[in-house]
Amino acid sequence: MGWPMGRLTGALEAVRARVGGGHATSATPEVVTGWGGTPASAATVARPTDARALAAAATHAGPRGAIARGLGRAYGDAAMNAGGLVVDATGVSGLLALDESGPVGVARVLGGTSIDTLLRAVVPRGWFVPVTPGTRCVTVCGSIAADVHGKNHHAVGTFGRHVRSLVLALPDGSTRVLTPEGTPAEFWATCGGMGLTGTIVEATVALPRIHTSLVAVDTDRAPDLDSTFALLTEGEHRYPYSVAWLDLLATGRSLGRSVVTQGDFAPLAALDGLPQRADPLAFAPRRPLPSPPAPSGLLNRGSIRLFNELWYRKAPVRRRDELQSIATFFHPLDLVDGWNRLYGPRGFLQWQCLIPFGAEDVLRRCIESLSAHGAASFLTVLKRFGAANPAPLSFPGPGWTLTLDVAAGSPALGEILDRLDRDVLDAGGRLYLAKESRMRPELVAPMYPRLDEWRAVRATLDPTGVLQSDLARRLELL
Repeated sequence: MGWPMGRLTGALEAVRARVGGGHATSATPEVVTGWGGTPASAATVARPTDARALAAAATHAGPRGAIARGLGRAYGDAAMNAGGLVVDATGVSGLLALDESGPVGVARVLGGTSIDTLLRAVVPRGWFVPVTPGTRCVTVCGSIAADVHGKNHHAVGTFGRHVRSLVLALPDGSTRVLTPEGTPAEFWATCGGMGLTGTIVEATVALPRIHTSLVAVDTDRAPDLDSTFALLTEGEHRYPYSVAWLDLLATGRSLGRSVVTQGDFAPLAALDGLPQRADPLAFAPRRPLPSPPAPSGLLNRGSIRLFNELWYRKAPVRRRDELQSIATFFHPLDLVDGWNRLYGPRGFLQWQCLIPFGAEDVLRRCIESLSAHGAASFLTVLKRFGAANPAPLSFPGPGWTLTLDVAAGSPALGEILDRLDRDVLDAGGRLYLAKESRMRPELVAPMYPRLDEWRAVRATLDPTGVLQSDLARRLELL
C-alpha cells in the first residue's frame, strides 16, 4: 500500500537537496514546559528553518542530548530536556505534495506541519486527516511520535496506522526512510516512541475523502455511567466518531452522567436548501478568543461544579443530525487561545488511562474515587478504543479510555492518582505517555510489556544515546 521504493528514495533525496543550513539557536537556556505548565526545565532551543537543518540539529547536542519538539501540546515533560538541547521543528512546515488520484488522498508533508495547516490545505479539496486529537495545534511529527488517537479510534485506529512512510533523521545527521512494510521494527518503534528514535523530518499520510466540511452529530444526555457505557457501545458500529463528556463531580445515582456526541461527516444532500450548499467544503475556523488572565484557583471545585451543571443541563436530552463545523465538533478547546492558562500559574496535570473491556468495575471505581475527592476537572472525557497497532509503546488498545485534567499542587490528589495507577495496572491497563507527568517509573514496564523490545530497536537507531528527554529520564525509559 506504500509508495514504490524508487519514489520513496526520490522523496528522501528531495529532502537532502532542499536549501539547507537555516537555523537559530538560543544563546542562553530557555524555560520549557508542557501544556500543563508543570513541570518546567531550562534548555538550549534550536529553531531550524528547513529540512536539512532539522535533520542535522541533533548533531549539535551536548552531553545532555537532544529531543525534538512540536507545538508543545504534550501535557508533561515528553518534549523537554533539562540542561540539553530542544529542537523546535515548527519552522519546517508545509504540504509538499497531494496525490488525489485514488479513493484515498496521499499527502506528503514536512514534520513540523500542524494539523491546522494541513486541514486548511486539504479540506477545501475534499480530504480530511485520518485521525485528529482534540486540538488542531499539534504537528505531524508530534502526532506520529505520540501515536495520537481521536474520536474514531474504534473505527480506524491511531495516526500511525495511516502513515505510508516517514523520513527519520538519526542523531548523526543521516536520514532513513521508514515504512510499515519495509522497516516494520523501526517504523513502529518510532510511532509512539516519543521522539526517542529520531527526528521526523517528513511524512506521507493517507487522507480519507469527505464531501462536506460539516459533521452530522447525534447528541444524548446520559443520566449515569451505565447509560454512558450503553450509548457508546451501541454506537460503536454506527458512528465513526464518538465521545462522552463526563461530569466528574456528580455523585450517587448521577455518577458518570455525561453528554454523548456521535457522528460522521454529512453527505452533500444534507446541505440541500442551506446556505452552506454553495460552498460545502468551506473551512475557515474563527480566530480563537483570548484567554483571560486567570489567578490561581479560578478553576476550583465550586466554579467547575457550576460549569458542569450548566454544560449538562444545556445539552439536549436527545438531538439528531445537528450540523456542526469541524472546529466545533473536533476541536472545541481551540476556540479559546491558551485555555491552559485558566488554571493559573500553578498549572495542571492531565491523567489518561486505558482500562480493558471486561474491567468496567475498575473504571467505575476510578470515577467514584475522583468524584468523592471532588476532583475539579471541567474536561473529563470517556471514549471506546478499538484494536491496538504493532507499536510497542502505542497507548490505545481494546477498552475504555478516561481522560481528566486537574489543578496541580494537591497532595491528596497525588495519593489518589498513585492508587488509581496501581488499579489500572492490576486491570491490565496503562497510562498515556504523552499526557503523563507524575507516574512512578517502576510501573512503565508492566504497563508496556514490550518496552525492552522497543529499547532494542531504539539502540540500533541511536547507539550512543544522544536522544534524551525529561520524560525518558524520569521514567527510566532508556
